[in-house]
Amino acid sequence: MIISIIRTILLYALIIISLRLMGKRQIGDLQTTELVVTFMISDLASLPMQDTSVPMLDGVIPILILIACEITISVLMIRHTRFRTAVCGNPVIVIKDGKVLEKEMKRLRMSVEDLFVELRQKDVFNIEEVQYCIVETNGQVSLLKKPANREPSAKDLSVKIDDTGLEVVVVSDGNLMKRSVGLCNLKVEDIKKALQAQNTELKDVFIMTADKTGKFNIIKKDTAA
Repeated sequence: MIISIIRTILLYALIIISLRLMGKRQIGDLQTTELVVTFMISDLASLPMQDTSVPMLDGVIPILILIACEITISVLMIRHTRFRTAVCGNPVIVIKDGKVLEKEMKRLRMSVEDLFVELRQKDVFNIEEVQYCIVETNGQVSLLKKPANREPSAKDLSVKIDDTGLEVVVVSDGNLMKRSVGLCNLKVEDIKKALQAQNTELKDVFIMTADKTGKFNIIKKDTAA
């Protein structure tokens, strides 16, 4: 039993490292090669975990080979456009200038229902609002509304908006996030001064956010929880 637990923990750590090396992506954002490698790594890791008679190396070595292959392919795709196209394909336009391209939808084996589902998930309930709809290489859908249906920007309205930068979490459950403090061009001393001004101690803070203008938002811990 102990051997099974140790093998499982080691393989789990190896899978996490493998996925980190391949990059941070959700399942829906994976390219074809990344998705295949992810499934294969899971299958290879499950064999030594389920059967202790299978040597660990029988699972570890193929996993390392797959990681090396995936990293190599990723580098080749970055350097060679044609190779990337051969592996991942090209984005496909299914709506152009407001016209649905039936031929392209058939090539993708995409039904009308599938198209409308994707549009609704983009908060579009009237196809006449769409100027362009593109199916990306990872299967996600991007769209551009017609000019009359686009939300006006601050530039369009000639409105000046102050640049507050990112609003980041600088304190999480009583822990100071030093890296996040740097993202908003502040110092740890600035955070401590802001807490002192609110007569609040670091350990009593559940969430504290800040932006580069020095604006803070503090949410204290619920003492009843």
